[in-house]
Amino acid sequence: MDEEFTFVGLTVPKFAMASGGLLVAWGIIAYLTQSADPPSITAAIPAFVGFPMLGLGVMAERDNENLRHYMHTAMIVALAMVMMPIGMFWSMGVPDSSLTLASLLALLLIGATFIFAGIRSFRHARMLRESDVK
Repeated sequence: MDEEFTFVGLTVPKFAMASGGLLVAWGIIAYLTQSADPPSITAAIPAFVGFPMLGLGVMAERDNENLRHYMHTAMIVALAMVMMPIGMFWSMGVPDSSLTLASLLALLLIGATFIFAGIRSFRHARMLRESDVK
């Protein structure tokens, strides 16, 4: 079994950085391209959620000793990414704005993908520990 877990060719901290960076970029683009005048800061919500994910990935890359803590925290951020759109869809239905819908789907898909990768990573780490004990 390989020592280091990868998902789509990236370590989990690098995947966190990529996911967070993608959301930050999307949030900035959504804010700048919205048709409202004055622009609504809520269009940048993906950037506000992506920035902590990006930061946690960077910190995990630099501080391997606390990697688990950073990645567990990133899983909580990813869970919020999934729960926010579900709550919005539940309470308001499908939004009229295609920009809002795209932002909610981006949060949902990126968050769910990160949770999937994180769970697989945690299982990999547990299996590695168990194989070392025997």
